[in-house]
Amino acid sequence: MEPRLFNLDPQLLHDAVLLALAVFVMFLFLSYMLFNPAREMLKKRQDKVKDDIDSAEKSREDAAKLKEEYEAKLRDIHREEDAILGAARKKALENEAKIIEHARVEASGIIERANHQAELEMKRAQDEIKKEIITVASMVAQKVVSEKIDIEIQDSLIDDTLKEIGDQTWQS
Repeated sequence: MEPRLFNLDPQLLHDAVLLALAVFVMFLFLSYMLFNPAREMLKKRQDKVKDDIDSAEKSREDAAKLKEEYEAKLRDIHREEDAILGAARKKALENEAKIIEHARVEASGIIERANHQAELEMKRAQDEIKKEIITVASMVAQKVVSEKIDIEIQDSLIDDTLKEIGDQTWQS
């Protein structure tokens, strides 16, 4: 009998080697036909996921930048608003001061005109009263003249009378 390896005959060994070789060739062929497309699909999917993650990260960074710009603009708007309100308040206070000053000037003008008119009325009244006094004094003088008083005495009497009556009488 022929020596056998592990009790295997040569035909079985030959078939086993041939089968192993066929399996190896088939593995290479199938890996080229099936595994490579599956690997490529997985690689594409992995790249897409990575791109999506990068895109999401970029979007988040852009959103953070936009939020920061928005907040900066809001702060600027609030500062501008405060400046505008401050200017409006200042202008309102200036307008108020101008209006009050104009009212004071107008009031002082009215008071001055009223005082001037009162003075004129007082002078007119004094003039009328002086005319009345002169008329009365003339009557008195006529009576005195009729009693033979000369003109110099008459003038001095009229002046004395006017001096006695004077401004104090008008003011009371």
